Amino acid sequence: MLGDATVYTTIAVRDVQLSKEFYEDKLGLKQISEDPSGVLYESGDGKLYIYQSPTAGSSKATSAAWQVDDIDQVASDLQLAGVVFDVYDIPGAEVDGYIYTMGRQKAAWFKDPDGNILSIGSLIDR
Repeated sequence: MLGDATVYTTIAVRDVQLSKEFYEDKLGLKQISEDPSGVLYESGDGKLYIYQSPTAGSSKATSAAWQVDDIDQVASDLQLAGVVFDVYDIPGAEVDGYIYTMGRQKAAWFKDPDGNILSIGSLIDR
């Protein structure tokens, strides 16, 4: 049914203008449209939509994740842009600073201005 349909992430934010600065300036997403309801971004082959909502940042789970080729380089670039990474207690994971290794996957988490949890990840060639 949905296997051939394109999926995109929607994220609730309190202040669309502040969030635009984060998603565009810090994460480098390209805005493709904006309307009174929110802003749509292109990210690789996917899309991410931010919209104003009083429930912004209330999820305790990851809202969006990006699969990247070189997590160390992307994390470094994000830090230079002002992104602050989170540290979690993840049983069974190896952690080096804020980058976690779980089997063949490396991941790091950070939050947008509303506290929405975002992540980057990459596969390890072993």
